[in-house]
Amino acid sequence: MLITVLISRDGSQGKCVDDRLESSGEPRLSIAERFPIASSLCAGAFAGAIAKTVIAPLDRTKINFQIRHIPYSLPKAFHFLGESYRKDGLSSWWRGNTATMARVIPYAALQYTAHEQWKKTLRVETREERRKRPFMGFVAGSLAGVTASSLTYPLDLARARMAVSRCEMYKNLGEVFLKIWHHEGPQALYRGFVPSLLGVVPYAGASFFTYEWLKHHRLDLKKQCESRGRLVESRNANSRATETTEKVSVPGELHPMERLACGAIAGLIGQSCSYPLDIVRRRMQTSRLTGKNYRTIRGTILHIWKHEGLRRGLFKGLSMNWIKGPIAVGTSFMVYDVTRNFLGSHYL
Repeated sequence: MLITVLISRDGSQGKCVDDRLESSGEPRLSIAERFPIASSLCAGAFAGAIAKTVIAPLDRTKINFQIRHIPYSLPKAFHFLGESYRKDGLSSWWRGNTATMARVIPYAALQYTAHEQWKKTLRVETREERRKRPFMGFVAGSLAGVTASSLTYPLDLARARMAVSRCEMYKNLGEVFLKIWHHEGPQALYRGFVPSLLGVVPYAGASFFTYEWLKHHRLDLKKQCESRGRLVESRNANSRATETTEKVSVPGELHPMERLACGAIAGLIGQSCSYPLDIVRRRMQTSRLTGKNYRTIRGTILHIWKHEGLRRGLFKGLSMNWIKGPIAVGTSFMVYDVTRNFLGSHYL
């Protein structure tokens, strides 16, 4: 067992065991260090599930306005929630949430894990590397979104179908896939995939890049404030300079609410960048249910522009997204970081 010997001021000796070292002399590894990919998958899945469950009623409201010609406003959005409650009960607010969880859990798990791996591949894992090549940080986030979307898109389409249909049409997630496969063919499972991919690139890239930048910028500010405060405190107490230096060098930690705020700003920026393509994706996904023939991105954009305009068409429901987006993205980033930190501070 390795022993660290400390000499106190009066010359006596004390002993303490470094709890990061095993009896064999080898450093102990935390859960996150021992199982990095599994830890990212678990933390991402947990973060996605919590975030989407919180904003599920707002998400269902947004989708219903996106795919119809009804003019959008916040009062009408809340009226829709009230009507849904009166007709189908409180559970109607979470209609399609099973499909959402079936999609969001693997999506979030894959996205966060892919982001960690892409950062390593593109060599932007550390703060200094990101400062030298900031654009690569954006690319890492975009590629993480593309990776996750490509593997989970059919689940997103099924979730959209369940959210806009009545209970009688689709009883469960499996029935959605069976009916689409039988009546529309397997290629229909990827209807709207291209606009989705085009939207994911700026959304995921901007979200991850903004969150990482805000988080580290806030950490730098906290460290500066802590350093100044400890320096003043040490001078007043006439503490030893060596002790002060050691304390100041320890990096600070962000409070979960600070992470939530950073994530909320990142989500606001990311979703605003990609919102029109989200409208196009939803229209193409649900064209069979609404009786519209949306087959191409260009045709869908032109149809929306001609009949509904820019603000009431391509940006319909954006104000709802400005409410639910920051909540969802902020919650997701916060839960992911807190979970990863927990796994990184516990040892097997």
